[in-house]
Amino acid sequence: MSKINLSSAKSGAVTIGLPRAMLYYRYEILWKNYFSALGVKYIVSEPTNKEMIKTGSAYAIDEACLSTKIFMGHVNALIGKCDYILIPRVSNFGFRRNMCTKFEALYDMTCNIFRKSGQKFISYNVDELAGLTEEKAFISLGEELAFSRKEAYSAYKYAKKAEADHNRNRVKTQETLYKKGGLKILIASHSYVERDAYIGKPVVTYLKKMGVVPIYADVVDRKDALKASVKASPTLKWEFSREIVGSIQINKDRIDGIILLSAFPCGPDSMVNEMVIRRFAGIPILNILLDDQDGTAGLETRLESFIDILRFKGGDL
Repeated sequence: MSKINLSSAKSGAVTIGLPRAMLYYRYEILWKNYFSALGVKYIVSEPTNKEMIKTGSAYAIDEACLSTKIFMGHVNALIGKCDYILIPRVSNFGFRRNMCTKFEALYDMTCNIFRKSGQKFISYNVDELAGLTEEKAFISLGEELAFSRKEAYSAYKYAKKAEADHNRNRVKTQETLYKKGGLKILIASHSYVERDAYIGKPVVTYLKKMGVVPIYADVVDRKDALKASVKASPTLKWEFSREIVGSIQINKDRIDGIILLSAFPCGPDSMVNEMVIRRFAGIPILNILLDDQDGTAGLETRLESFIDILRFKGGDL
């Protein structure tokens, strides 16, 4: 990590770039409130578009998942527009609470890919198995930005409360969707897939046009979801996957079907989705693998067929 100019950071002259991809969709509220509390400016890359995916694909290796390629496109879009680009390293939150390895390697990988760009990057490290908690990570980040330990701690606590309130309100709002009429479809997907403007949002938008009520599996009380996931798989170790599976376990009796939405070729999803199909065999499930192809006709046909089957099953066709 490059050393930050102390006077510049405290005077608000430093601008942090936030790529609108990957962990941004989980930590948007935390990051924005943290930097705002410290008086540090930030900018966010524009929503994903075709050109970003094309550019990101050129930077990433062929075997990288689509989400990683999209991330590289967002990093490239921020090059030269900010002083530092934030790319955290998040390894785990404890035993069997691991993150996909891409979140461990993303900082080093990105720094290497853009090593000749002149762009500087900043990170923080979460690895609870090694004693590096999120709180410690944000305190260290604040100190790196030239703030005192007390200032960094206060900013983190403020941001953490804002994040908790935001998540609580999202869960509360989503609960009202179960009372609405129409088919209830649980979208079992990572937030950086389902909320991405180019690959995930079009799926949700199309479902709404068909009169379906889309419900996000990842919008859930995370502690409750982690506990519930054990019923489906006591050995599942990926944090995001456990939350999604736990959400399915909690809400399985309140939905009409599940759509597994993944970015090609996600390693964890390739295994977890198969487990979901087997564990929740009594629920109609559609498994969709998204790639960087432009055409949507085939995808829309699959969605229409799935919805027609559910409506036929419910006696509405």
